[in-house]
Amino acid sequence: MQGRDITHKLLFEWDLAALAAALHIPPADVEIYFRDGRRISFVLERRIRDSFDGWHLAPSEGAGYDLVDDRGEKWEVRSVSNSIYFCPSYMVGSGRKFDESGFFRKLDTIDGYICSDITTFPKVPVYVIPSDLIRRLYVDGKLGPTTLIRRAKFYSMVVPELDAIDSR
Repeated sequence: MQGRDITHKLLFEWDLAALAAALHIPPADVEIYFRDGRRISFVLERRIRDSFDGWHLAPSEGAGYDLVDDRGEKWEVRSVSNSIYFCPSYMVGSGRKFDESGFFRKLDTIDGYICSDITTFPKVPVYVIPSDLIRRLYVDGKLGPTTLIRRAKFYSMVVPELDAIDSR
């Protein structure tokens, strides 16, 4: 999407009552379930895919990216909850270690990230973030040493950068 006339912000909405009825569980349980990034990620990948003509899912879960756009460019889907990270998922978790060269390799292989704020489900803001923006923020020391940032910093630092891109 770099170089295209696109908006870097979208809003996905779900009908909570209809979803709860379809799943045969209370609305409060739907909210809990869909505000968990491990659970909603599969739904978001498909919702994002279906929001853009010609997009498709990666060939496998282990592909290193989640979506391929109509130009063959690769995108990583991430959820914003209390925080968000931009390094590869194999670097996150107990006993795992951040590796800067692996992070840069990741940025070299994807066009960007599509980040969804799941904390506000059933209304979910979605942000399309080019890789070069994440690279610049990291090189400038704004992402921190492991690329993990809190939700508040995402909104105070990353989203205004997207607004600046869209206003050009």
